[in-house]
This record gives sequence, C-alpha cells and structure tokens, in this order.
Amino acid sequence: MTQRQEREDTCSQSLTVRWVQGFPKQNVQFVNNETICYPSGNYLIFINIETNEKMVLQCMNGIVGVMATNTPYEVVAFSDRKLKPLIYIYNFPGLTKNTILKGNVLLDYTLLTFSHCGTYLASYSSLPEYELAIWNWESQVILCKKSQPGIDMNQMTFNPLNWRQLCLSNSNMVMVWTIERSDHEHHLRGKSVKLPAEDGSVLEETDSIFSHAQLEDPVYGPVLPVSAIAGLVGEEAETFRPKDDLYPLLHPTMHCWTAFSDLYIGCEEGSLLMVNGETLKATVLNKTEEPTSFEGGRDLVSPVTLVYQKEGIFASGIDGLVYSFIIKDSSYKVQDFIEVDKPVEHLQFSPNYKTLLIQTEKGSIHRYTFGEKPALDKILDACDGNIQAIDFITPGNSYFMTLTDSGEIGIWWLEDGSTVSKMPLDIQGRRLAMDRLRFLIQTELSVCGFFQQATVLACSPSSLSAAVGATDGSIYFLDVSHVRSPREIHKAFLSEASVTELIYDQRGLYLLAGTSEGYLFVINAMPSSSFEILGFTEVGKSISQISTVSLLESDIVEVMVLSTLPKTGRSRLEIFTLPTVLPTVMSTFTDERGRMRDEFIHKFLYEIDHVLSSAVLDFESHQILGFCYQWPYICIYPIPEQEHIGVCVLKPFKKVPSRLYGHGKVDLSPHGLWLLTAANCGTLSIRDAFTLVPQARSLSIDSSQEELDPVQDTKEIPWMQAKSQEAIKKEVREFSKKRREIKNGIKALAQTVLSMMEENETVNHIARLEQQEFGLDVEELEKLHDESEEEVAKIKNDAEMDNLAKRYLTELIKEECWNSMAVKGRVLKCFHIPCTVENFPMKERTNEELKELENVLYQKKIEAECLKVRKEIVEAQATVSGGKKHQEEDDEEEEEEHVTMKDTNLPNYLLGSLSSDFGVDTSILSSQLELHTREEKINQIVLLKDIIYKVKTVFNNEFNAAYKQKEFEIARVRERNVRLREIIVDLELEETIWQPDFEDGEKPERSLVVEDSEHLDTRQRALMDMMGGVLEVKKEDILRMVIPQPAFMAKPDALWTEEERKQLRDYEKKVKELNEERDKYRKSLEAEMKKLQNSILESTQAFDEHLKRLFGRRVKAEMVINQEELKINNLLFSLLLDEELNTREQCLNNYLARKQEEKVQTTEAIRIAKEDLDIYKEHYDNLVAEDKVLDRSFKKEFPDIPTHQVDLLYKLFKRRPRIQRQKIHRDTCSFTPYGDQPGSDRLNKDAFSQLMKAMDELDHISNMPEGLGASVWEHFCLTRRAKVENEHKVKQKATGLMEMMAFLRKRIEEDEKVQQNIEKVFRELVVLQEEKVKFQMNLTIQILLKQGQVELENFQFTLEYSDAILINKNIIEDLNSVIRTQGQKKVTSMMESRDVHKGIYQIEWEHKKMEMEMEDLNQKAWDIQMLFFSRDRQKFLNEPHYETLIAIQIGIMEQTIAVLDKTHKKNVENCKKLLQKLGRYSSHKDVANYHLSCNLREELVAVSERRDICNAIGSKLTCEKIAKEKYDNMMQQQKLTNISKQQAEQIFILEAEVERLRMKTFPAVTHL
Repeated sequence: MTQRQEREDTCSQSLTVRWVQGFPKQNVQFVNNETICYPSGNYLIFINIETNEKMVLQCMNGIVGVMATNTPYEVVAFSDRKLKPLIYIYNFPGLTKNTILKGNVLLDYTLLTFSHCGTYLASYSSLPEYELAIWNWESQVILCKKSQPGIDMNQMTFNPLNWRQLCLSNSNMVMVWTIERSDHEHHLRGKSVKLPAEDGSVLEETDSIFSHAQLEDPVYGPVLPVSAIAGLVGEEAETFRPKDDLYPLLHPTMHCWTAFSDLYIGCEEGSLLMVNGETLKATVLNKTEEPTSFEGGRDLVSPVTLVYQKEGIFASGIDGLVYSFIIKDSSYKVQDFIEVDKPVEHLQFSPNYKTLLIQTEKGSIHRYTFGEKPALDKILDACDGNIQAIDFITPGNSYFMTLTDSGEIGIWWLEDGSTVSKMPLDIQGRRLAMDRLRFLIQTELSVCGFFQQATVLACSPSSLSAAVGATDGSIYFLDVSHVRSPREIHKAFLSEASVTELIYDQRGLYLLAGTSEGYLFVINAMPSSSFEILGFTEVGKSISQISTVSLLESDIVEVMVLSTLPKTGRSRLEIFTLPTVLPTVMSTFTDERGRMRDEFIHKFLYEIDHVLSSAVLDFESHQILGFCYQWPYICIYPIPEQEHIGVCVLKPFKKVPSRLYGHGKVDLSPHGLWLLTAANCGTLSIRDAFTLVPQARSLSIDSSQEELDPVQDTKEIPWMQAKSQEAIKKEVREFSKKRREIKNGIKALAQTVLSMMEENETVNHIARLEQQEFGLDVEELEKLHDESEEEVAKIKNDAEMDNLAKRYLTELIKEECWNSMAVKGRVLKCFHIPCTVENFPMKERTNEELKELENVLYQKKIEAECLKVRKEIVEAQATVSGGKKHQEEDDEEEEEEHVTMKDTNLPNYLLGSLSSDFGVDTSILSSQLELHTREEKINQIVLLKDIIYKVKTVFNNEFNAAYKQKEFEIARVRERNVRLREIIVDLELEETIWQPDFEDGEKPERSLVVEDSEHLDTRQRALMDMMGGVLEVKKEDILRMVIPQPAFMAKPDALWTEEERKQLRDYEKKVKELNEERDKYRKSLEAEMKKLQNSILESTQAFDEHLKRLFGRRVKAEMVINQEELKINNLLFSLLLDEELNTREQCLNNYLARKQEEKVQTTEAIRIAKEDLDIYKEHYDNLVAEDKVLDRSFKKEFPDIPTHQVDLLYKLFKRRPRIQRQKIHRDTCSFTPYGDQPGSDRLNKDAFSQLMKAMDELDHISNMPEGLGASVWEHFCLTRRAKVENEHKVKQKATGLMEMMAFLRKRIEEDEKVQQNIEKVFRELVVLQEEKVKFQMNLTIQILLKQGQVELENFQFTLEYSDAILINKNIIEDLNSVIRTQGQKKVTSMMESRDVHKGIYQIEWEHKKMEMEMEDLNQKAWDIQMLFFSRDRQKFLNEPHYETLIAIQIGIMEQTIAVLDKTHKKNVENCKKLLQKLGRYSSHKDVANYHLSCNLREELVAVSERRDICNAIGSKLTCEKIAKEKYDNMMQQQKLTNISKQQAEQIFILEAEVERLRMKTFPAVTHL
C-alpha cells in the first residue's frame, strides 16, 4: 500500500542526458585547432585536446550516420540513419542548428566532405541512387548532382587548392570530378584514372570502336575490332575487352591531394601512385630501400591512411607504426616516424598543421605535436574490446563498472563519465597482443573455442564486490572497495559451459549464474563464505533472463528463469524459492552431486504461447511483466495461486503497446515501482510498474557493506565434476560389498561364456554358432546389426544408383554412337598383311536437311529454267535476217549449249576437289568465281555436304562388297579346312590349321550382344558314339588297317611246319602290298593337302590385294572429303566475316546516332551558354559604362566650386583605402603545405565589408579639404562611395564573365571533339564499305595442283603467288638429274674417304684390344698364384672320409634340434596358460571399459553441446568484428575526400586567371 501511494504521488518528467562516453568508429576530425569531433551512437562528441573538456550534441532522429567538419567556418555536418535521411549542419562552439539539407536520397549517406574554401558540401549516397551531390550549405540548395548506379565509394576529398576538383575512390577505381560553373549553373564532369597493372606496368588500351589501318591481313580479309567479332552493336561495344586482355590492376586504399593539385594513392599491393591533376596520368613511384631506425626493420605492406606534408606523406599500416614517405621526383624512401602501441587506422592534421592526430583501430586517439617534448600524447584511451556488460557499484551511487569481451574491467565516475581505473582479468587467451588477436580471429581459432572471453558482469548490493562470467565456465570475483585499484580475490570454476547470466538478488544474499547448458548455480554472495557454491538446478538451455524478488520483510528469495523453446515458438518460465537459511541447510536441499531437490525449492513450470525476449517478476510475486519479441507489446501475466503439477500455460492479463521494436529488455527498479524498458530500436523509457504508463524517476537504495578478504582458489576442475566425483566415491564406499558380488558374478558368467565358445568350436559347421551370438548385450547386438543392415542397404543403394547411372550413360553413348548410325562403323583387315580399312560411319539425314537440299535443288532447277527463258527472249528480239542464217545460228547455239553442258563438268583443278572420280555429279555446283551473295554461299554449302554424303555412300558400297567377299573367303577357307583337318588326322601330323575369322573391330555388334555357346548336335553325337562318325568305311581307313600275325609266330622258328612257313610267306606278301598301298595313299593325301593350302593362300592373297586397292580408294575418298570440307570451311569463314562486317556497320551506325544526339546536346549547350554569356556581358558592359559615366561626370557634379578644389576632390575621388590583410605567422606558413588558400564568396563579402569600413574612415570630416562646405563634402562622399561600389560590382562581374567564357570554351571543345568523332565515324563507314565491296569481289577459291609444278625458294607455306611463274617441267627434271649426278659423285668420294678412316680406326682399336687382353691374362695369372685356401677347402681335399665326417656332424645337430623342440613345446604350454589367464583378466577389463564407454558417451554429448555453443558465440563475434572492420574501412576514407574538391576549385580559378591575363594581353575578336 505504501508503494502504491508513493507511486500515485510521483509526477512524470522526461529523461535527460548527463554525459556520453563513447569511442570513435569513424574518422576523428578537427573542428578547429584545439577541438576534435567524432560520432558515437546518437551523439557527436567534441573534445578539447588542450583542456580535455567534452561537449555532446545529440541527433534527435536516431543514430548518427556520416560526419564532416569545416574548420574555416567552424561548422559540423552529419546525417541521420533513417528513411529519407537529412543532413544537419551545426555551428561550433554554440552547437546551434545552422541549417538542414534535404535531398532525394532514400536510404543513407555514405560520405560527406566540406570544401576547404567556400560554402560547398559534397555528399555521396548508397543504394539505390549512388548519387554524388554538391551543395551550397548556406543557401540549402543542390548545385549539381550525378548518379553512378552500382558504384560504392570509400573516400571523397576536395582539392584544398581548388574546390572545383573532387576525388572519389574505392578499391577498384579512382575518379576525379570537375565542377564547372556558368553564372548560377553548375555541372559535374567525371573522369576515371587509368590504374596500372599489379606489376606496375601501364596498360595501353586500344580503341574498340575505330579500326587501325596498320592491321591488315591479305588472306583472311579485314582485321575487325573485337567488339565486331563478339557481335556487339550497342554501348557495350565501346568498353568490351576480351578475357585474355583483362589484367589484374592495382587496388587503391587511400588518396590525398598534394600542394600541386596532384594525387598520391596508396594501394593494397604496397605500391604508391602519383596522379597528375590535369592529365590524370598515373605513375608508380619507385621505393628506395633504406635501413629503418627500429630493430629488424618493418615492411609496409599496404598503407591504411595517408596525409600530405611538405616533404611527402605520412602513412600508417596495421603494424602500429606511422611512416614518413620522403618523395623526390619519381622515387620515395620510407622512414619510421613514430611507433604507436596499436594498429593505426586514421591520421589527421590540425588546421595549422602543428598537431598530427593519430587514431588507432580500437578507437584510441593520440596527439603528436611538432616541436614539443614529449611529442606523443594520448587524448582518449579506448576500451580493449567491445563492452559486454555494465552495472552500478553499490552500496553508493558514485561509480559504475564496465566489462569488455576481452576481460578488461573499467571503473568510471558516474558524475562525468571519466575513467577511474582499468583492470585486465587473467582470462585464458586474453593477454594476446592485438595483432596476435587479429591473427587468431582470422584463422578462426576463436570460432573453435580456443579464445576465451568475458560474457557477463554483476555488482553485489551487499558488499563492494563484483562477479564476472566467462565463456570457459569460470566466475571471477573482484574487490572494488578501492575503486582506483580493483583486484581479483576469488575464482569459481562452475562447469565447462559458458556463463551467460549473472544476477544478485536485491539484498545481495545469493549470486545466480546461468550457463549455456541450462544449469542455474546458486552461490553465496557473502565474501566471508568465500563465495561458496550452494548448489544448482536444471532449467531451459536457452536462458534469456533471470529475475529475483528479495524483500527485507521476507525470509525467502523468489527466482524466475525465462528461457525460449525454439521448436514450439513458446517461452518457458521456471519459478522457485530459495530460503535465506539455505547456507546452513545446504546438505538437506541438495543431493550428493549438488543438484537442488525440486520439492524443497518449490519449483513450478509455466509456458507462454508466444516468445518473450525479457520478463521480470513483480515484488508482490503475483504477476509477471513480459516484453513480447514478435509484437510491440508489454504484457502482464497473472500467476495462479493454486499449486500445480506439470506445465501451466499463462495467458496475458493486460497488453500495453510499447512502440518498441526488436529485441527488448525490461527491468524493475529497486523499490519495484518503475519498469525500465529498452529495445534495439534505441528507445529507453521508464514506466509505472502497475499501469505501464511511461514515467521517469530517480531513486537510490542504501545497503549494508561487508568487508572483503582475498581468498585464493586452487580448483582445477569444474565444481560440478568435483561434486560428481565425490558422490561416486561415496557410492563406491557404500556399495563396495554389492559391487564385489556383482563383479564375481560377472566373472563367473564370463567363464561360462568362454567354455561355451570353446565347445562351440568343436561342433560341426552346421551346428556352430556365430561369434557375435555369444554377446550378452542383446541391445548392443541389435544396434550393431541394425547399423550393419543400414550400411549394407546404403552401399547397395549407392551401387544400384551408380550402376543405373552407368547404364544410362551407356545407353546415351550407344544411342549417339551406334543406334543413331544408319551405317555402323566397322573395319576390314587383310589376311596376311597388317592393313586395315575403315568405312565411313554415317547418320541418317534429318527431314530438315533433306528438305533444305530439296529446296536448293529446286532453286537450281528454277535458275536453269530462267536462264533458258532469258535466252529465248533474247533470240525472239533479234532481227530475222534469213531463214538459213537463223537456222545456222540455231545450230551454233545448240552446239554451244552442248559444249556448255559438257563444260559444266569443270576440271578437278577448277572444282577444287576430286569428287568426280567417285561418280558424283558436280554439274549442279556453282563456280567458285561466282559465289558473291550470302544465299549462293549457303546453297553451295548445302550442295557440298550432299556431295560429301554421296562420296561416303559410294565408298561404303565398295566397302560392303569387300566385306561380303571376305565373308565368302572365310566360308570357303572353313570348308577347305574340314578336308585339311581330315588329312592331317589321317597322316598323323602335328601341323596346325590356319582358320581366319572376323575380329571384334570387323563385327563390332558382337561387343554389344552376349551369345550362347554352341552345342553339339544330338544326331552327330549319336553317330560318333555308334559308328565312329561315319556310315561306311572309306579309303582313309587303309592307313589304319593292320594285318594280324599268324598264331604260330609265337612259337620258335624250329617248331614251324611247312604249312606255317607258307602262311608266313603269304603274310609277308600281304604286308608288303599293304605298305605299298599305304605309301601311295599317303602321297596322294600330301599332294591334296598342299593343293588345298595353296588354293587358300592364293584366294586370301587375292583378297588382300583387293583390300589394298580399297585402302587406296579410302585414302582418296578421305582426301576428297577433306577437300570438300575445306571449301565448306572457307565458305563458312566468308559468311562469318560477312556477318562481322554487318555487325561492324550496325555498331558504327549506332555509335554515329549516339554521337549525333550528343552533338545536338552540345550544340544546345553552346547556344544556351552563348545566350547567357551575351546577357551577362551586356550587364557587364552596362556596369563598365556606368563606371565610366561616373568618372567622366564627376566634375559636372561640382559646378559651383573653384577648379583647384575640383581637382583636389578628383584626386580624393581616385583614392582608395588600403585594406589591412591578416598577417599569417611564419610558423603557420612553415607547417601548412598548401600555403594561402584562395578566397571564396564569403571571403569576398568580408573583404567588401572591410572596404566599406575603410571608406567610412575616408569619409570622416577630418579628411575634408579646407574651404570646402560640409554639404559639398557629403555629396562628394556619396558620389565616391557609389563609385567604389560600382567598381566592386564590375570586378565581380568580370570574374563571373571569365568563368562563363571558360565554360563556353569547354563546351565548344566538347562540341568539336564530338564533331571529330562523327567525322571519324563517317570515314570509318566509308572504309568499311570499301572493305565490304572488296571482300565480296575478292573471293577465296580452291585449286588442285600436282606435285612438282610449283617450285619455291624455301619450305615455308606461301599464301601469295604474285612473284611465282610457270615453267616447263622438263627444265626442272634436267636440272634435277644434273644435281643428282654431281651429288652421287660427291657421295662416292665421301664414302671412299670414310672407308680409309674407318680402316685406320679399326687397326688402332684391335691394337688396344690386344693390349688389354694381355693385361687381363697377366692379372689372372697373378690371381691364381695368390689364391687363398680355407681350412674347410683343405679338409675337403685332404680328408679321405669327408662324407662320413659330415654325417656325424648332422646327427649331432639333429639331437640338438630335438632338445630345443621339446623345450619350445614346454614354453608354448606355459604361454597358453598365461594367455588364458590374461584372457580372463581382459574380459574383466572389457566390462569395466563398457561402463567407462557409457560415461564417455554422455561426456562427449556434453562436450559437443558446449563446442556448438562456443562456436556459435565465436562466429557471432567474428561476424561482428568483420562488420565493424568493414564499417571502419568505409568511414576511414571520408575525411581525405575534401582535398580533391579543393584542388578542383583551385585549378579552375587558376585557369580563369590565366585566361584573364591572356585576354588583357591580346585583343578580343568578336565572333562573326
């Protein structure tokens, strides 16, 4: 009730900014000699470098975009970041709004720069306009603008000496823009700088529009530009370059203007360019090597920033050094100027060039003052990394703390934001140097989790201490009782997961730490307890926020944890309570592993249907205040009073529009009455916690303070792991007996399984079980089986898909190379010689080809008929002189027609091929000398293709006939081989029969079809079984016939009877007759075999001869085809060249049309400029005339005064006051490289006002001559003042007139240049027409010439025969015969001389050979004498029973081997027993390993989750770092763009001054 009354008594008020502390992300700039300025968030921060006083200017429309300063006028310009941004210009030091510039930019400005003189501002926008605009910021108008679609620029500078020159650059190009002015009109003219190649060479680009007369090709026609060859006819033809002509160029990084209006450009490759300001020609400066002053020396790879000085430039790199480039002529030398501890990102001179501002990559600012000691002074010390967290140091309200991602702790004074102290935490990997840090980030070590970072910060409300969380799971506790020297007093290693949330309850009793794995740790916040970890509880992994309610009148602390459920799109809320006496009853509330029991802490789960980015619990614990992420609402959710089980879904009780977008944050004030809301949109508001009405309040709460004692922490493992190990040890002690029983049981079970496996090995193969079936872990077996099945299925699927792809590819190849062929490709081989003939594979002609051929033939027929009709018409119109004469003329015409029909078949050397030798009709072809039009060439190509098809068809027919002949020859050889095989069997010879057959190349279809093996016919098999394969006994059986011997021949000769002797004589007679008959038959068989072999050889040799002739025919056909294809290629080339000529003509016509339009525009611009000049000149002449009238009528103005007084007044009339110019100190002149900068309109106005003040002094009454009346003197002063004002107007008009004349002159020059281009195009078109006519008339024909008819002086292929002559062949042959005779004589003489020399060499070689043989024999004799005999050899020679001795030795060795074998068997038995024992021990270890593997799997899952979280955090930081670097690189180049515009202005003024002097010297001639 008290809180509600206090809430009702409060009144609303607005939030005001007390101070802003920020570090520059853009380039720091000078506002004047003592003040610098840089943007930070929504503010511009101004720092006086002398007094360190700070001023702040807030951008009311959000974040500050780009910024620029103007030191002469002391104004600052900046843009905002919103849709249709504006440019604001404020005065300094009053910080009053000067003006607002509103353009047509839609999204954002990327570059702003002021001119060094004048009221000019240049701006460059991003997509979609990419617009360069020049503003007069005083009058708030855009003078001129130009769009460059798709081109982003990194740096923009005015020329300090000429505001009419402006330079813009990016990493690929440098453009210099010139601002031309004619009275009140301004125009932008841009020109790109041609950058050299990476090797420093300057590439000379050829004109892609106009051809070059020196490039001619007498054979292949005119040489056309590559754009015509590419077929380009539009504007792209002017800039087209082939890929081979494109070379990598230098990449500019920064540029700066010199005191001579030139440009210095630094490149990524380390080169330094100098660009002439007038011609824009780039020159690569040569580097002169000199030893550096620092040890080891340093190489500048690429300059990050450049500033100009008198002797050269200052440049910086990423190594923390500022270099001085001493430039002389076309070379420079590098000297180390000063070393900074961080990489330098930006350099800036003060307006008086006495101070050099050095800005580092992190945002620190150093000042180098020339001529002072110490010269280097730090102005602003930036934080080491991005600020991750911030919190107030309580008790008290004087200080607050910040934490960066690198672990740097900063303590700041709350009153003005000044730094009190800084302290780096000893986080692993944090103390790397910045260059090393950048290297680690680039190599993605931080992404892999190696680089540890600080994440969260919380300050205790009960003691002067703070806690810092890190990504490695540690929490560092700090003592901040002494704000100038904070110290680390304790470290708690919670877990290996990153600490994402840290919060103290309102009374400072507990510290709650949330990790990325979803654990919430409760830590005693009192330093006296050494920050004891009380326990932990599991919550959602994606912890968004932790909220607590800890009131003084309550003995509990209520905690609410908000987490997101990405899969369901919901938010989860977990609420539990912690008693204040938890440290004393910790053992009751937690288990052995430190996990808090849910029933003791009263943990309840709630869910919300939508996603909350932030939520807090109100102090009454009745409702939840949540910030919706998807909708701009702040909702109130009532908490049900009844307890529940499970998850309770909360519905919003009240919704209030927040008008905040993006990810937001809500928090309650210490008294619970105010709700702080903030969002990514940049809006911060304080609302009433009950009504959610926006308010603003201020309240401070005092809390008790407790002394801190430093405590050393020696923990090396996480607290969770330590608690788990303690719990495991306790369980081991408690259940040791049970574990021993289980182990014994497992051992017995393992022994049983081993005996079963041994028994399984003894059974047969069918009854034997698989090894894996003895596994006791059935689930693991099933898992392995399923995995193997999946792997097999995957491999099978991959194999099937691979086979399917191969089959598909096979079908494609077969369809393309075989099925689509009307004539299949095959070869024919000879029988005896290695000769192969191939046919021509041919596809069937398509219907389109046949139709096209039919149309051409029909057109040729029509042409022939038209020619015949024309002849008849001519004959009918001829005069009829007589019947006989007419009849004679008809006969002659018929004869001529007959001759013409005969002559249509032109000789081969005129046809250009030998196609007529194949019987192809060539009469329909057009003569090669008549192919002038495109249609004729296309028709000729169609007919030539038809001739090629017919030649191939003719040869294929001959090939098919030869193929059939070979089939016949092979069949005939096979028939004869049957008889030869029978004869060889009868003669019992071992000769092999040659059986020819077709190979795969001759029958390629056999490779595509798998044939079944041939089977023996059933009838033939039966015949072989019954009758030996024949039905009757043939004469061949004589050779196998044997006469049986009589039986009595087995008895001895003495026992034979006379009858038996008579039978013996008959037997011998029959045997003799049989042998004679057998010899006769054998001879006849041999003769038949030889005859068959000869006939086979003759027939196959005859086929080989025929195939050789066919091979010659094949060569000739191929030659004819090549000849026809050569003619087709020549015709195609002529068609292509004709198309290129037409493209070239169209391109020139389009270019001419564009130039004519440009000519109209330039003519109109000249007309307008002349009209404006005439009007302006008329005004100028009127002013000059008025000035002369004032001078001439002066004496008439004073007619009443004496003449001598009039003369005295005239002298005073001509007198002009002297204006005292500001004296520039010599020191300033010596430092400033640009000297006195030219004046501007405002400076001219200031000079005129000073002149008027001086005139007031001249008009004073004290300067009045004596004797002159006051009225006369007053009239004289008015007249003189009118004269002075008129003279000033005349001078201004004269300056404007010179500018307008220069503008008109440039327009005339542009018009003349366009006119020259038009004339050049006309000349090019005339030349092109001539080339086209020449090409159509100068045809390329193909002529056949026999070898020997053309003799050339060399062997090079000659394309022109202008100096060739035709001579008789006999003269050449006679000369060749004489040359051969003389050559033969010379060869004979050389052979004789060679033989003589050869004989001499042979004798010398034989002599050397004999000497070496003699040496070899002597060496062998010496070796025999010195031969060494060992004892074994002597024993072998001397021992008579050497073999017996060897046998005895062998017996002894066998006995030794037996003993060793017995010992080996014993050792094997012992090893087997030991192996069994080790096997049992291994099984025990397997069981232990299984348990360890289960634990390891859980740990691997935890490690994987932590690694993913670390990777996500690291990649996010890396992306932010890359985005930051890109943004910094873009903003770095903002400042130096001012120089280019100033130089452009100075050049224009100097040119105008030169023209004015020239006009004073020479008389002007009026244009007639």
